[in-house]
Amino acid sequence: MDVNVALAAACAIAGLGVGLTAAIAFRWSEREQARAGSGTKGGKTGVGSAPTQEPSLPPGVDTVLSVLRSCAIVLGDGDEVVKASSAAYAMGLVRGGAMAVEQMLSLARATRRDGEIRQVELEVPRPGAARATDPLAVSVRVAPLGSRLVLVLVEDLTERRRIEAVRRDFVANVSHELKTPVGALSLLSEAVADASDDPEAVQRFAGRMQIEATRLASLVQEIIDLSRVQDDQLMVDPEPVPVDTLIAEAIDRCRQPAAAKQIHIAAGGIGGLYLHGNRGQLAAALGNLVENAVNYSPPRTRVAIATRRISSAAALGEADGELIEISVTDQGIGISEKDRERIFERFYRVDPARSRATGGTGLGLSIVKHVAASHGGTVSVWSVEGQGSTFTVRLPAGQAPAASQQSPTTLPNPLPAPEARS
Repeated sequence: MDVNVALAAACAIAGLGVGLTAAIAFRWSEREQARAGSGTKGGKTGVGSAPTQEPSLPPGVDTVLSVLRSCAIVLGDGDEVVKASSAAYAMGLVRGGAMAVEQMLSLARATRRDGEIRQVELEVPRPGAARATDPLAVSVRVAPLGSRLVLVLVEDLTERRRIEAVRRDFVANVSHELKTPVGALSLLSEAVADASDDPEAVQRFAGRMQIEATRLASLVQEIIDLSRVQDDQLMVDPEPVPVDTLIAEAIDRCRQPAAAKQIHIAAGGIGGLYLHGNRGQLAAALGNLVENAVNYSPPRTRVAIATRRISSAAALGEADGELIEISVTDQGIGISEKDRERIFERFYRVDPARSRATGGTGLGLSIVKHVAASHGGTVSVWSVEGQGSTFTVRLPAGQAPAASQQSPTTLPNPLPAPEARS
């Protein structure tokens, strides 16, 4: 009996030892497999080579990079791209998992060697563009990230530089344009003082001073108008504006110069239409178009203003809606093809000599373009040299005030339909 008990106890002890040994062996096997898996993750192993591990970003860096406005690129110690934002791919800075701009790569290598932060401005080719295309202007900042990684931040400065160039040109042009009438007034005032004993000369010089003063006032007013609309921002508090009233004001504004040249101004198309926007800006835009048509037309011709309602889906390819189209047609000198691409630029004149003779400043069409943009519309031009021009403004239709709603009336069209020429 004692022998059986001893044998059973020995068997139990042996079984326990085998179980413990198996458990230890199993845990050791799992640990080795996990270690082998982590060693080969993200890398390649081969005979006689140690497994390589892909560099990982420090904690929190990935989150910070995702909220940055600048393009972000993280390079590993072998110049491989560890992390890159979508903007970096869109700008063509990263291609095929590698940095595509050699200058940025050189900066990253220098920073990796000495740990210094570097910042430079570069010009890089536009993605998918021809060599003749203007490059992108970028600001590049390179800094070490940990012991092996390098962070490259890239900010696009192209639009900022374009705006700065436009502002510089605008200031230079304004200074030049203001200098002309101011200088003329100074000379004329001296002439008046010298001719104080000659009433006829004083009267003649005074008339010239009045012309230059009017030109100066017109230039200052157009600069003010342009500064108010050049941001192309939509109207904050628009109001219903009757198109018929705008046309009547534009015709009245040009009545005297048109009568001097025996130019007949007539309105045609659909009456009773309304726009939604700033009445002063819309009146200035339409007045500039009619004034240009009169100034650039020979004597004894006609200027037509036509209105109609069209679908925005057909005109702009956008969601279906209604647009009001206002066309101003003249029988003037016309505009060449090369000038049509630039006539909406500030201070650009098709015929500088004629513009100065009529008091033109070169800002009228630029104001028209910005007013149309700020009201959610467009402006276009059709022209043939020697035949005339048609400027067409398309703006979203507005609703008439409840007290003045009426059915639209059709007005006679004095010239061939402008839409056939635009």
